[in-house]
Amino acid sequence: MNARANKRSEPVDGFLLLNKPAGLTSNQALQRVKRLLNARKAGHAGSLDPAATGMLPLCFGEATKVCAFLLDADKVYRVTARLGTATDTGDGDGTPVAEAPVPDLSRDEWDAILQSFRGESMQVPPMYSALKKDGKRLYELARRGETVEREPRPIRIGEIGLLEAAGRRLVFRVRCSKGTYVRTLVEDIARAAGTVAHTAALHRESVAGFRAEDMHDLAGFEDEGAEALRRRLRPPDQALAGLPEIRLEAAQSRRFAHGQTVAAGPAEAPGTMRVYDAAGGFLGVGERAADGRLAPRRLFNTGEKNP
Repeated sequence: MNARANKRSEPVDGFLLLNKPAGLTSNQALQRVKRLLNARKAGHAGSLDPAATGMLPLCFGEATKVCAFLLDADKVYRVTARLGTATDTGDGDGTPVAEAPVPDLSRDEWDAILQSFRGESMQVPPMYSALKKDGKRLYELARRGETVEREPRPIRIGEIGLLEAAGRRLVFRVRCSKGTYVRTLVEDIARAAGTVAHTAALHRESVAGFRAEDMHDLAGFEDEGAEALRRRLRPPDQALAGLPEIRLEAAQSRRFAHGQTVAAGPAEAPGTMRVYDAAGGFLGVGERAADGRLAPRRLFNTGEKNP
């Protein structure tokens, strides 16, 4: 059966925005959609814990090359915290390890605490994470009851806003940089308020500026079938909409597509760019220097159309 499935697989280029349901790992969700598409190559951008829901970009074929850019992008989460109880995992699946009274704070006081976390800071990753220490996943060590020292990592909280504060329930929305552990953020917010907490629910609303309404449910994908699902595929360059674009003339396009640096004229704002040929065909991602030299960073072959 596996051999037959492999034989049916075809090149599929593009990405989908899945509204991941609770109860599945990110990879389990990816594999289910990959089978629906009979796709040869697939990856996802930004893991969500099994209990978490929300936007999970699934990339296929040439679009797997944009995974790294999506991983680097800001994410927006709707977070529900349960105040007064801390768990060993930082979420509702864990075992309670501490209890503390919840202070009677006004909405303005809670909002002031949240705003104090805006900007850049250093965050210590949780033990229950997929980071490695001496070749071992931290969560593997944590399950054995071991705790090891973790190096703080730089994060950035772009926006954070209170949605609800009632009793032991705290709900807020946060836009944060890659590498931010929301479970740890919840624990740090509770500590600043003089209590403890864990993440009761986590929903990712946006990745790289995509809207919540751009997502599709897994059940809907499964009902549609491969042909209809392929029509939903977004072209890879849509994942790079935040980058400025540049168009090249025919001779420049050929050289760039073969991995050569081209002279694209002086650049007012050097940096990473989306690169297109004169007809608007997407060639890839380039790095433009101040003197106008444009070097290929990631090339894309999007000549084949999805069936």
